[in-house]
Order: sequence, then C-alpha cells, then structure tokens
Amino acid sequence: MVRGFAAYLRSLDPAAEVIPAGQFRPGTCRATPYLYSDAEISALLQAAAALRPALRAATYQTLISLLAVSGIRIGEAIGLDDADFDAGRELLVIRNAKYGKHRLVPLHPSTARALTRYAELRRQAHPRPASPALFVSTAGTRLLHSNIGLTFTRLAGQAGLTRRSASCRPRVHDLRHSFAVNTVLSWYRDGADIAALMPRLSTYLGHTDPQHTFWYLSAAPELMALAGQRLEAHLAGGS
Repeated sequence: MVRGFAAYLRSLDPAAEVIPAGQFRPGTCRATPYLYSDAEISALLQAAAALRPALRAATYQTLISLLAVSGIRIGEAIGLDDADFDAGRELLVIRNAKYGKHRLVPLHPSTARALTRYAELRRQAHPRPASPALFVSTAGTRLLHSNIGLTFTRLAGQAGLTRRSASCRPRVHDLRHSFAVNTVLSWYRDGADIAALMPRLSTYLGHTDPQHTFWYLSAAPELMALAGQRLEAHLAGGS
C-alpha cells in the first residue's frame, strides 16, 4: 500500500521517491515447523533424565512426553492443575485455552499411568505444594514458559538436535506440529477418510476451524507425498 501511494505521488511529482520492491516483508513470517522423529524425542527424554534433582528430571521427561503424545499447547500444559487430570477416566480438562475455550483431551492408558507416577513423585517431594499446578518446579511452583524454553533449548543441544534451516530450529511448540502430522500420516497409511477425520483432529487440538490445522500439516514432505499418491490413484481410477 505504501509503495502504491508513493508511485501515485511520483506521477504528480517526479522527485517523489518510490520505495524499492522487497523492502517490506510480505505477510506474516512463520517459523518452519521442526518435525521430530521418534529417535529425536527419545534423545530429548534421555537428555532430560540427566537433569537434577530427580523431580526436575521427571517433570521435563513427563512434560515433553505429554506434549508429544497429546499435541496440547505448552501454555495449556503449564496451566494444568492437579485437579484437571482425571486418572480414572484417563483424560485432561483443558480450561481457558486459546479464545477462552474449554475441552477434554482423552489420553492413552500408558500416558495416564505416566502422569499418575509423576503426580505421586511430585507429592512425595512437595507434600504441601505451593501451587495447585500439575507440573511444578523444584520449588513446588508452577512452571514458567520462559524457563521451559531455555531448558528445552539446552536439552535439544545435548540431544544433538540442530537447525535445519534459518527458519527451522527445535522448539517445544513443534512437538504439537509433530503430533498433528503423525496422526494424519497414520490415517493415510490406514486408508482412512482424511476429510471426514480432520474436524476431529481440529477439535482435539483446540482449533476453531479445520483450516488452522492444515498449517500444521503443510511442512511435512512425507505427508504431501502420500496426499499426492492418493490423488494420482484417484485420477487414474477416474480415467
């Protein structure tokens, strides 16, 4: 818009300067998701196991594992209270998430057992907790987003994870991207109806519209290849 107005001024006054093309970045610049392999997640968990004291190691191992297998946002994990984990029904209650929404997140039985073990360890370390948070620091307080980011960056370095490009580096938020991509990959391999299932994934992730979920999937070459193969098969069948 600025360049267009400058060009208009120049038509009236040849001395007016037109801003060079490319001076402004077009649109929003989003980081390229770092899609974690199973081996990379295992390496992160192994690095977290070396943290001290034992409660801190357990906190980060359990937190990273939960993010990897549930796809919840890091802010949602930090905001979980102990009462938001229903071990009997194997689910989490996400309250006041993005856009102020609430939702239930069903958990695999193994995930529920892991959270139960962590909660017991946390109770042993802090019989009278200073916070109702599910995940706590060594002082018994709720975790801070900034501290998690710093710790995760160190763990990624110790696990041998490096940048893949200028805009693609290991981030804790990308565990959510990896969950979404792996979910759709499993659907493709099972021959499922992706279009019918996408609203379910959007609901599970807490998105207000399935189109927001597609951004999570656009950076996965393997997923794009499977989509291309399905399209080719459809076209071949139609011919």
